[in-house]
Amino acid sequence: MTPDDPLMKILACPLDKGPLHLLVPEDAHEGDESLYNPRLRRRYPIVDGIPQLLPSSGEQVSEEEHEELLRRTTP
Repeated sequence: MTPDDPLMKILACPLDKGPLHLLVPEDAHEGDESLYNPRLRRRYPIVDGIPQLLPSSGEQVSEEEHEELLRRTTP
């Protein structure tokens, strides 16, 4: 998934229905892409190119991780 993917315009957080930000790994070996909701501080995984947007799929992140993720978000 890329930041300019048309899908990014219609994806929304399942909890607050707001927009999500694409998180791309800084290093190819670091991990998979994910979608992030900075308002609720929840991260949703992208598995095999498919966003996992069930409320139970989201992971709450800590304050420290939130700051790091904000640095990595794409608009």
